[in-house]
Amino acid sequence: MRVRGEDWTAWIMGLITAALLTACGSSDMSDLEKQVNEILARPGGRIEPIPQIKPHERYLYQSGEAGRRDPFKPLFDRQLEEVKERVLSEDQKRYQEEIQTHNREELENFELDSLKMVGILENESGRWGLVKDKEGAVHRVQVGNYIGRNYGKITNIEEDRIELREVVDDGQGGWLERQASLTVSEEE
Repeated sequence: MRVRGEDWTAWIMGLITAALLTACGSSDMSDLEKQVNEILARPGGRIEPIPQIKPHERYLYQSGEAGRRDPFKPLFDRQLEEVKERVLSEDQKRYQEEIQTHNREELENFELDSLKMVGILENESGRWGLVKDKEGAVHRVQVGNYIGRNYGKITNIEEDRIELREVVDDGQGGWLERQASLTVSEEE
């Protein structure tokens, strides 16, 4: 058998590797056997008994007793029913009708304090306010448009401010009216 130079080198490297691997091994396992015998000689521990499981007590929920509400009926509907039961003033009826019937506008998705007035446009057909939202988009608004999350209806547009009337929840199922405004802000 004839061996080339490249094959010869690989053959020698294989022999050296085999020799080194056989030198690493030892058949003496007395240390391991001693360790296993020590572990097996230890006394066993006591296992705790399984805890007793208490039987589940059945509870039948009766929504009709003691003024309890039906958990499957939305709470908001109940609040609306309570408001309907109360005698509403004309203002409260007007606010409620306005909130339920007006078409939502894009600027109602933003808090009022995140909006900035940046100017006005005016021509023979009317006056519009320019409002910049927190995302940087500029919107054209006019009297009657809604802005902000509190049903803010624009009542007047001046050169330096937009005046609006907000309708906020009074916390007792009714509505309160409050005045607010956006003023022209310097560009940052």
